[in-house]
Amino acid sequence: PSPLTGSPPQALVDDTEDVSLDFGSEEELARRKARIRHPLATFFHLFFRVSAIITYLFCDWFSNSFVACFVTILLLLSFDFWSVKNVTGRLLVGLRWWNQIDEDGKSHWVFEAKRVPAIAASTEAEARIFWLGLIICPVIWTVFFFSTLFSLKLKWLALVIAGISLQTANLYGYIHCKLGGQKSISRGPSRFFVTADAPKRQPRSTAQDRTEERGKTGTR
Repeated sequence: PSPLTGSPPQALVDDTEDVSLDFGSEEELARRKARIRHPLATFFHLFFRVSAIITYLFCDWFSNSFVACFVTILLLLSFDFWSVKNVTGRLLVGLRWWNQIDEDGKSHWVFEAKRVPAIAASTEAEARIFWLGLIICPVIWTVFFFSTLFSLKLKWLALVIAGISLQTANLYGYIHCKLGGQKSISRGPSRFFVTADAPKRQPRSTAQDRTEERGKTGTR
């Protein structure tokens, strides 16, 4: 091309067309690693369970009443169980589990994983705090169980067993949610994935079949 036209060479045009600058994905990845999107839920995920452990260790410093210490720790454990099961698991890692009873009176455990967009997904910091708190605290209560048993402080044994039971139940439920959610995500693109023993809808189908058979006999 002539210098008067001012058009760039063809090789230079091809080089500029192949260049793609994408800084958004890197910034989003860094933000997801470092940012805590739910600070209140993250705080209360650790507050009740850590407070129960601290109260158990140092309750003799604050009060000489065994009943007051027992009730306080049991309330903290109950608040922790409810908040982790119903609030923090759903917000921090997108998992949820519950128990439901069908029409026949049978109990069914349901484990659910929620698939959310990348922008609304939980951060790595939140997920790490959630799983560390969920795993470490039952281990600590297990240590308390053996120390209470060997030191013959049997009056605390029921409280320690309650702590192990409540926190192990949440750990068991969320492990099933995590494993079942990964299997279901690979199967289909639906938003919610129920991976447990959900009640079957056979009674409705049989009732519909009966009504159809009656309609056929009536038309005959």
